[in-house]
Amino acid sequence: MTEIFNIPSKKVKDFLNDNSNNIVLDVRTEEEWNSVGKPDAELLNSKTLFISLLVGPDRIKNENFIKEFLDKKISKKDNILVICRSGVRSMAAAKLLQQEGYKNVINISDGFEGNPATGEGWKRSNLPCK
Repeated sequence: MTEIFNIPSKKVKDFLNDNSNNIVLDVRTEEEWNSVGKPDAELLNSKTLFISLLVGPDRIKNENFIKEFLDKKISKKDNILVICRSGVRSMAAAKLLQQEGYKNVINISDGFEGNPATGEGWKRSNLPCK
């Protein structure tokens, strides 16, 4: 299995502009989407999907995560940029997708809200939000 590439939010816009067939997959919880906001990759000519890796207030693993993703019929040739709050859940989700044969999986290393160790995050990088 190849190593999953990490990209900080500040480089996402250029990546999406330079590549076609991109999907931004937000794996945070519904509570996070509703309270903190959502990335809007459509404004960057990309598709945005929302599938929680963990669900509910206790953040239990979503046993249907892979099935829900596969139901979207995403091409294995597409670039899938996975995002969570700070880069940890997205890396776990990226590894699951890689195990399903997706080769172009990229972890947004600083997440939606930012990670002091890896960057400012989607929101603080002035990337489009819903």
